[in-house]
Amino acid sequence: MVADVTGAVEMRGALIRLRRATGLPVAFGGLVEPDRGQMRISELNGNRTTALRALAVTSGNGLGGKTVALARPCAVTDYSSSRQISHEYDAAVAAEGLRSVLAVPVVVRRRVRGVLYGALRTAQPLGDRTLNAAVEAARDVEQSLVVRDEAQGLLAAAREPEAGAAWEQVREAHGALRALAPRVADPELRAELLAVCDTLAEAPAPVAAGGVRLTPRELDVLVCVAGGATNAVAAERLGLRPETVKAYLRSAMRKLGAHTRLEAVVAARRAGLLP
Repeated sequence: MVADVTGAVEMRGALIRLRRATGLPVAFGGLVEPDRGQMRISELNGNRTTALRALAVTSGNGLGGKTVALARPCAVTDYSSSRQISHEYDAAVAAEGLRSVLAVPVVVRRRVRGVLYGALRTAQPLGDRTLNAAVEAARDVEQSLVVRDEAQGLLAAAREPEAGAAWEQVREAHGALRALAPRVADPELRAELLAVCDTLAEAPAPVAAGGVRLTPRELDVLVCVAGGATNAVAAERLGLRPETVKAYLRSAMRKLGAHTRLEAVVAARRAGLLP
């Protein structure tokens, strides 16, 4: 799955944010390898050795394996002496000099896709502030994986020769992704997502026949309208006020020469702005 390959980039950014938010000296993590029942540590930040790099963690074993098996955060105050976990990975953990360690799962659609760790080189409790920051960092990775999964699914669906109901599903997913894009904090990921949407719409940019140009927000509103959303629902999806949505819709209708919401959607689709 593409998300499981490129998700390492999101994991790397999450580790940096976790250390910055908590002051933890070490953070590391990795993604679960599909169909292998193990997670491999691929990203490290603040490490002094390479002892943990590429370490394969089996579900149920050690702190990370326990987190994978239970799909919930776990922590130990002193890794080597903890009775809460098994000790298959003590040598690697000791080589890096880690004592207090927490592990937070990255969960997408009820499936653990990775684990994010934070650690101290002293044996002391990791408080709620640290745990909450780790959970927030994991949520960032989860959102990125969801977006990438959806984008990959859309591209696969767009390549299918069937029309009709299948293409309607593509339209619905396209609308959902357009609505999700403004809430993605990472500007590079947001731009990538919008580029996928443009590919699905078979338009390299929001420019209609005759040189009519729609702004990204006008296009976002039209996508919601095409999916049957009211102004209020579109506002909620896009994080705007209903009055603002109405203004964007009026502007798009004017540019497209449409007198009704339906006419605007039809005109946008004919121009290749919507799938």
